[in-house]
Amino acid sequence: MLQTSLRIAIKAMGRNKMRTALTMLGMTIGVAAVLTMIALGTGAQSNVSSNVKSAGTTLLFVRGGNYTKGGEDTNIATGGGSSTTLNAEDATAIGQLPNVAQYSANVKGTGWVAVEGAKEYVAVMGVDASYQKLYNWNMGKGKFFKSGDVSDAANVAVLGPTLKDRLFGDENPVGKSVLVRNQTYKVVGWIKAIEDGAQAEAVFIPYTNAQKLLNINFLNSITVAASEAGKTTEVQQAIVPLLRQRHHLDENKPKQNTGVVTGLQMPGKTSVADDFTVKTQASEALTKGLYTSVAAFILANMPKVDAVNMEEMSGTLNRAGNTMKALLAAIAAISLVVGGIGIMNIMLISVTERTREIGIRRALGARSIDVLNQFLVEALTLGVCGGVLGIILGFAAAYIVSTLLEWPADISLGSVAMAFGISAATGVFFGFYPAYTASKLHPIDALRYE
Repeated sequence: MLQTSLRIAIKAMGRNKMRTALTMLGMTIGVAAVLTMIALGTGAQSNVSSNVKSAGTTLLFVRGGNYTKGGEDTNIATGGGSSTTLNAEDATAIGQLPNVAQYSANVKGTGWVAVEGAKEYVAVMGVDASYQKLYNWNMGKGKFFKSGDVSDAANVAVLGPTLKDRLFGDENPVGKSVLVRNQTYKVVGWIKAIEDGAQAEAVFIPYTNAQKLLNINFLNSITVAASEAGKTTEVQQAIVPLLRQRHHLDENKPKQNTGVVTGLQMPGKTSVADDFTVKTQASEALTKGLYTSVAAFILANMPKVDAVNMEEMSGTLNRAGNTMKALLAAIAAISLVVGGIGIMNIMLISVTERTREIGIRRALGARSIDVLNQFLVEALTLGVCGGVLGIILGFAAAYIVSTLLEWPADISLGSVAMAFGISAATGVFFGFYPAYTASKLHPIDALRYE
């Protein structure tokens, strides 16, 4: 019976193609709107989630050497002074810690960067391929160098926006060559905007290449990004024992040739001081310019600050998510009601036009349930066909909006299945009343209908 009803439904829809197309158009637009809103809404919610979690200060700075000015006057260890023990293996070990999202080994120097007709003395930053992601920089043109360039110690460079303007002006430097400390480098990209003025004037090259250029085998620093702003202190507390263990600092005496310079320790302690410093972006900003004793008090309370940040950000994220869901539900409901009303309208017209046909079927033995099923299948077919077209249109609309407006879009198989199911359910729901009306027609009255 279902096959027969489907065949009859397709024939009935084909009798008036324009009317059928317009009816399906309402459902198509409704489903496309639902799918597009889900795609854009999910992408936006994910973006909001990422922004909320990363809001504030997620960066940590691990620097070689350790010295606290004024520590001897406040019963705080002054540290061991300068050190050359930080290395690429330390950076890899830090990257494997929990709650670490990104990390970059860094080498810093200075030198002349020159092109024909222009020459600038700037910072030469040797960094890893992930450095751009740490700061979430957008590229003006080209791209940041890749991990393969770091492995190969390739002569490639990325220019800060200020340096690019000074060397090339409005000209696109991508693909051209620059001299860095008298070595030729190919420019693979330049960064659109950097808030830090020093980095805006810098040239960025792979840290492995920078080590060769500066003839060193150690790192000056490691930049680390925590997965969430509230996890920075936790990551900091995990880095300290890790590096102490790797540098053999928990022993009474440091091993020979480690590059460690011993200094004043805490009273009663004989272990070697840290040959590195670890500071969060927040703690560095809060303690800048303060007396050592005041800075120590602030640092001791940083875990409480992180806990408050986590609680507030979690609440903000939940509120943003609930608002987004309510907005999507409202838009989806309006779109589907419009499409469903179109189906109900056309099905009522169809029942009126085919009253004599219904009477003939009933006279030949068709039951009320058969008539009901016939019109339900027709309504379902209208809904499903409109839904399939809506899914295709929704994919296209989400892609176009995402491309033109640079808005994140996320279409999952679940959302496609839900859109398909909703279109079928809408067809059945809004088609039930016309089908029920048709099934209750008296055969004699239907046969006499003109």
